Amino acid sequence: MVKTFLSKNKLILLYGLSSAILLFVLKWLELKFVIMQNAFEIYAGCIALLFMGLGIWLALKLSKPKKETIIIEKEVFIKDTSDFVLNEKEIEKLGISKREMDVLQLMADGLSNQEIAERLFVSLNTIKTHSSNVLEKLDVKRRTQAVEKAKRLAIIH
Repeated sequence: MVKTFLSKNKLILLYGLSSAILLFVLKWLELKFVIMQNAFEIYAGCIALLFMGLGIWLALKLSKPKKETIIIEKEVFIKDTSDFVLNEKEIEKLGISKREMDVLQLMADGLSNQEIAERLFVSLNTIKTHSSNVLEKLDVKRRTQAVEKAKRLAIIH
């Protein structure tokens, strides 16, 4: 059946195949002509696409955060403060005044300098002075370190 179809339509298939080859050659020549006529535009477009891709890649690379946040969960033990005994010897040894003790206790409660000043009815500069004195006397650099050391020494609860 296929053999009879090929023998009957041999001439038509031959003309069709030669037309397809001729059309392919003409399109290829036309494409070559278009490329030669517009070579600069094509090269400029390729370079522009290359730099656009490079810019997008670089922007994505630079916008990523450098540090990775790691969450660590720990058990927290809260001491029972009902049996708290104030270590007055340590307070005398460090030379902490009553007002500095008040400031230290309010720091431990998590209040800011402004909130401590409002609560104790003094100026913000006075609280800053008391805070720096407490940090110096406890030989620490940060409020959190001061609170932790004061709790360890049983100065505050």
